[in-house]
Amino acid sequence: MASPRTVLSSLSLLVILIHCFSPIHSSNTIGKGYRLISVEESPDGGFIGYLQVKQKTNIYGSDITTLRLFVKHETDNRLRVHITDAEKQRWEVPYNLLPREQPPPTVGKSIGKSRNSQFTVQEITGTELVFSFTKDPFTFAVKRRSNGQTLFNTSSDTNSPFGQMVFKDQYLEISTSLPKDASLYGLGENSQAKGIKLVPNEPYTLYTEDVSAINLNTDLYGSHPVYMDLRNVGGKPSAHAVLLLNSNGMDVFYRGTSLTYKVIGGVFDFYFVAGPSPLDVVDQYTSLIGRPAPMPYWSLGFHQCRWGYHNLSVVEDVVDSYKKAKIPLDVIWNDDDHMDAHKDFTLNNISYPRAKLLKFLDRIHKMGMKYIVINDPGIGVNASYGVYQRAMANDVFIKYEGKPFLAQVWPGPVYFPDFLNPKTVAWWGDEIRRFHELVPIDGLWIDMNEVSNFCSGLCTIPKGKQCPSGEGPGWICCLDCKNITKTRWDDPPYKINATGVTAPIGFKTIATSALHYNGVREYDAHSLYGFSETIATHKGLQSIKGKRPFILSRSTFVGSGRYAAHWTGDNKGTWQSLRVSISTMLNFGIFGVPMVGSDICGFYPQPTEELCNRWIEVGAFYPFSRDHANYYSPRQELYQWDTVAKSARNALGMRYKLLPYLYTLSYEAHMTGAPMARPLFFSFPEYTKCYGLSTQFLLGSSLMISPVLKKGRTQVKALFPPGSWYHMFDMTQAVVTKTGKRVALPAPLNFVNVHLYQNTILPMQQGGLISKEARTTPFSLVITFPAGATEGYATGKLYLDEDELPEMKLGNGQSTYVDFYASVGNGTVKMWSQVKEGKYALSKGWVIGKVSVLGLKGAGPASDIEINGSPISSEAKKKIEVSSKEHTYVVGIEEEEEGENKSVMVEVKGLEMMVGKDFNMSWKMGIN
Repeated sequence: MASPRTVLSSLSLLVILIHCFSPIHSSNTIGKGYRLISVEESPDGGFIGYLQVKQKTNIYGSDITTLRLFVKHETDNRLRVHITDAEKQRWEVPYNLLPREQPPPTVGKSIGKSRNSQFTVQEITGTELVFSFTKDPFTFAVKRRSNGQTLFNTSSDTNSPFGQMVFKDQYLEISTSLPKDASLYGLGENSQAKGIKLVPNEPYTLYTEDVSAINLNTDLYGSHPVYMDLRNVGGKPSAHAVLLLNSNGMDVFYRGTSLTYKVIGGVFDFYFVAGPSPLDVVDQYTSLIGRPAPMPYWSLGFHQCRWGYHNLSVVEDVVDSYKKAKIPLDVIWNDDDHMDAHKDFTLNNISYPRAKLLKFLDRIHKMGMKYIVINDPGIGVNASYGVYQRAMANDVFIKYEGKPFLAQVWPGPVYFPDFLNPKTVAWWGDEIRRFHELVPIDGLWIDMNEVSNFCSGLCTIPKGKQCPSGEGPGWICCLDCKNITKTRWDDPPYKINATGVTAPIGFKTIATSALHYNGVREYDAHSLYGFSETIATHKGLQSIKGKRPFILSRSTFVGSGRYAAHWTGDNKGTWQSLRVSISTMLNFGIFGVPMVGSDICGFYPQPTEELCNRWIEVGAFYPFSRDHANYYSPRQELYQWDTVAKSARNALGMRYKLLPYLYTLSYEAHMTGAPMARPLFFSFPEYTKCYGLSTQFLLGSSLMISPVLKKGRTQVKALFPPGSWYHMFDMTQAVVTKTGKRVALPAPLNFVNVHLYQNTILPMQQGGLISKEARTTPFSLVITFPAGATEGYATGKLYLDEDELPEMKLGNGQSTYVDFYASVGNGTVKMWSQVKEGKYALSKGWVIGKVSVLGLKGAGPASDIEINGSPISSEAKKKIEVSSKEHTYVVGIEEEEEGENKSVMVEVKGLEMMVGKDFNMSWKMGIN
């Protein structure tokens, strides 16, 4: 659901941006910097230093006199730099929410004199990262040991666009210089109109807000203060990442040759991960913040939702209509239509009578389908409402001046649970249990958790009138409210560019002077609300179901991917929103939230038929694939237009064949953090032309999607990195390039271009209308070699398990992992597997029925086929069918390279090789 925010005129917005991003005070006048007065090794292998302010100023408050510096190489490839007040404990992201090493305590430690006062520069060297510093003024740099590159450097001079480090109670500032050719990615959540690569002088504000994703370059639902920096020096690429772990609101100014953080509280808690490949970076980053959550197999199927399914019969009709149209569907969703007066954990027994709902759920559950409903954090203030009664009895709400803070969301007046309170987590889990007993849901969708409030300030319930009235949009504030500006927490000295218009930080959310458990201020914890709710929801679902939880959260923070999937919020049925969805999806892979997607066809208003065709051709390949629409928009299920239904059958048909591959990618994500959807530079970091590419993407390392993203186009100009690429819908078609090229590909309305790269083994199945049935079909392997190569090698992977077990791992007797290998050389094609824990796959009877090998040199038929070291029997020959087809090469914008070799695709059908057993297979190729 959405709640609109006031949109200023373009002129007003321009004035505000100029004011915000051209600060009155230069950095040199805000603070004068610090000097290092002491440094020594700490017992845990780190280093502790003390910093003293050089000269205090009063802009944005007074400087903190003494700071404590803690530096530690936590792993071979991760360095931590932590700076805080030496005398008083300051707010940090709670260690119980995001588990990590704690620095030595600051309070009560004496400040000694430096043992190294004669040195002006010193280095603390790790395996790959080197921390160096200057004493007066204190600056620090992080370098890569292997090649000497400076990754982060806070030193400045008179020509620098930034000044010294500043550390005040409500204003922290620090900067780094950057090489001009560095490519930066991350710093979200926002809708980046110019693509995934960060653009100098665009606003990057991090503070969780209920601002529609149609608003470009402003702070949205999540806060991820991390960026990846990719460089290519002398043809050698290397990537690293920088995380500033801080939940306070911040502006980040990227100028192309420098980056400046301006933060309104907390501490400097930097983590540097060394890479050097983009995949290494995400692996190292998620080893710190938490590996992505294991996802159930069915969650990779297609999902349908709408705000406005007024009664159960409509939902039943949607499910039946998908089946009738032969469009795959795994999960049906309800927005708040199933609720009693929009209240959490309730059921409207008129429009969703429980007996009929249970009968419907029993029917779809037997089919293998699932059911998910929405849940908002606001609890309706209603004395007859059991959830509210139990919440009050357990004292679980956020407080303002000792009383629960009053807000308004869909039920009307609400209080917000405080998920930093252990009692709240227990109460929330109990409410999930109670609701699950009422309705056997298969997952939860937690929305509005930035947190969203239709009102601002200190509010009371009006007397003598109904609130809300029940007429008109439900998002109009009907409480009696007054602004809260009496504290520095509500009106901080530095104004971040909140909502893109420098709005007060308490605007349409919880008052920032409100208090959480143990006196924690909303000012500090605001951007953690959705994250803390996600953790509580995960605990609740896991305890009642004993299965792998599925949670979809709108608001996210560093570490949210450990518990939940994410959708990109309230987008628009426009071509621009379609294009932006790719950048946002790719960013969340970097953030450690790989299960991500956007509302297919747009949340509002209704898309055109052409746009919805093109959107499902993209959305079918989002990791999380769901069609969702607004209450006020016409219906837009994929069967509503015949052409869209055709595109859906085509694109989703391919997705359902690829489910084994997608599920293996989700396993890799859980084990290593590897994004499921990736920018091309993840696989081709040497190819600099793809560094800013945001109109194509990869699934895994080698499956490339090149969609149409503009109106009226029947051709797409796709960038192909060097190598051989084979079209998944017609494997005889290949694009071959030695140096990389743009190629004009045909793209009629119902067609999407999907290409598989060389040296890959792709496991597939035959598809179906529900993942449960698709999972029972025979497997096939697609093996790709460089076109026409006389020698080649390819690899692939497959992970299978009982997908609703809480953990996704080997060793439980209910999972199997297979490594596939293939080679070609001396006129012989070989393929073989190495199986780990094959018992589970054998129990399911899974077989490989077909092998397709692409790019083989030669033109004659395959001969002398052997399986497991023996020629195939005469009986087997009756079943096995061998065919070959010559590849055709697509001509691109550039001229084809000379010396192109002819190559063929060989298919072997009728095989019965067990997935759960090692196999080997070979044949001789006929040669021209």
